Amino acid sequence: MTTESFHKVPTRLDVEATVPGFYKAMAHLDTAAIREADRAGIPMGLRDLLRLRASQINGCAYCVDMHTHDAAENGESQQRIHAVSIWAESPFFTEKERAAFAFTETVTRVADTHVPASDYDAVAAHWSDEEVGALLGLIVTINAWNGLAVASRAWEPKLEG
Repeated sequence: MTTESFHKVPTRLDVEATVPGFYKAMAHLDTAAIREADRAGIPMGLRDLLRLRASQINGCAYCVDMHTHDAAENGESQQRIHAVSIWAESPFFTEKERAAFAFTETVTRVADTHVPASDYDAVAAHWSDEEVGALLGLIVTINAWNGLAVASRAWEPKLEG
């Protein structure tokens, strides 16, 4: 590393302080999504990888950093973590996981995709209704967090080491 200073991203809005009721509701939504994923048996590491992929698409630096670390802590290999951005070209994911990545992408890009029946049918071919519902909850929630973080710049990743 050089002695040059890193770029500082100025906070636009402290969401937690400015709209505490909304922030608390977001935290409750996140908790509900996690509980449903637990109930459906969605593996923790895969959850982190899916949240990482949505965050990459949305350009959320804070969430990319967080879910990269979370995935490693939850047992995901560095190879799988690094391959998330190119999952469709990677041999490191099962067909079931690939269906979840594709669903994550189509829901994250909902304004462009409108989640066509073919995309929904592809995920439903590998995951039960309960699992698809839990995946949808995780995807919608991370997209909401990404929207808050990117718009407000309320959170910034910290370089370790």
